[in-house]
Amino acid sequence: MDYKHILNEIKPSKEESKEILKTSDKLITYLNEVCKDEGINACASLVGSVAKKTYLSGKSDIDIFISFPLDVDVLQLKETGLYLGYKCSDYFNGKASEHYASHPYVTSQINGFEVDFVPCYEIEDGSQLKSAVDRTILHTKYIKSHLKHNQNEEVLLLKRFMDMTGTYGSEFKVGGFAGYLCELLILKYETFEKTLKEASKWRYGYTIDLEGYNTADLFNDPLIVIDPTDMNRNVGAALRLDKMAEFIQSARNYLASNNKKDYFFPVANKFTKDEILDEFQKRGSDVIAVKFNIPDIPLDTLHPQLRKTTESLAEKLNDEDFSVYQSDYWSDEENTAVLFFEMSVSRLNNTKIHYGPKVFVKKGSQNFINKHGIENCYILNDFVVSKIPREFITASDFISHVLTYENISLIKVGKNLLDNIIDSYELLSLDELDLNNESFVTFLDDFLNPNKYLFRLTFFCLLFYYLFNLFLVLF
Repeated sequence: MDYKHILNEIKPSKEESKEILKTSDKLITYLNEVCKDEGINACASLVGSVAKKTYLSGKSDIDIFISFPLDVDVLQLKETGLYLGYKCSDYFNGKASEHYASHPYVTSQINGFEVDFVPCYEIEDGSQLKSAVDRTILHTKYIKSHLKHNQNEEVLLLKRFMDMTGTYGSEFKVGGFAGYLCELLILKYETFEKTLKEASKWRYGYTIDLEGYNTADLFNDPLIVIDPTDMNRNVGAALRLDKMAEFIQSARNYLASNNKKDYFFPVANKFTKDEILDEFQKRGSDVIAVKFNIPDIPLDTLHPQLRKTTESLAEKLNDEDFSVYQSDYWSDEENTAVLFFEMSVSRLNNTKIHYGPKVFVKKGSQNFINKHGIENCYILNDFVVSKIPREFITASDFISHVLTYENISLIKVGKNLLDNIIDSYELLSLDELDLNNESFVTFLDDFLNPNKYLFRLTFFCLLFYYLFNLFLVLF
């Protein structure tokens, strides 16, 4: 396939590249002059995808790392790093805010670009690591020195493909492939297409070790890619199994498709907001939404806690004989979150079977019968059981019972969410939710069509698709 027209869409223009490098140079020059004038032993440098020329058009965030000697106290590093970030932002009339990863850093909007000012330690290899961000400069140097001429375009194609199939981004919300991981895949396989061909054959625990460190046995992850700059780190550690599987299937679908160019562009929602309501009704599903206010915490803290809470509540509903068909969560990441449950069974009968011990356990069986009354007990398989009234007939009543300070310990709730969910939650049906919110409607469309990012097939491609995948299975 000729990728020129795709690259024309996704590759930064000369003007965009010139402007971002011009802005980056100004910021770095200013920071290093301040350090020199004020006697601060630190050095600013450009890192990340902009430095490596592997950034997509329109996604040109500037990452500036301010490196300090290893003997600098961590508290001094944080304070001085924040001071320099804010000072630079103010000088260039930026709008700054403070964020937190392994330690605080400053993000600012300057000249239309989002700029991160991140303090770190100056290290020569992974053994000197003092914080997770310290590796980033090493990553930048490694990719710049190993990526061959025009291979940055192969990286762009891979990133764009992953982005459009929902598998790009290592942040917890996505759980997909990091940019650095994409770059290492191109170093391994050389081209975008060869990467997809090889990925289509991956199995759990597939290993890539570019420097031959032979440390893969340290990890038990779906994909193991040993960091060339740190033999004790798996670059694929943040990749979730489902995202690896989605990428593998997307690769197979792409290779079999006659509509390859479509994989590089966004997928439209299948349903409108009105059709979403109709689709849930057709499925005969009862929908329960738990809406509540979220605290002001970093997104990489918020999303794990939302997922944990959703999964735990779904598990508890199933334990109580309700049946959760599928569940997920959504958040606007500013004010609101919604835990979303599509129920196969949301209403139960009035009684349930209460299991006692097996009949072979004589003393235990007798104690159970004495407690529940001989007239209420019988044998089910080899268990002594009785019928008792249910405490909760509907899933909604059970959720309301759980979401109180007295009973919240029945589920695992993110610690930062506990007060918010108890104090502000509302139980809503689907037609009570805000379907004018585009982000939420897209979430519901994804919920109803979990495979929509993986396929770009027309009717006439189906036969070739199935024959191609049969070939992969056989050979």
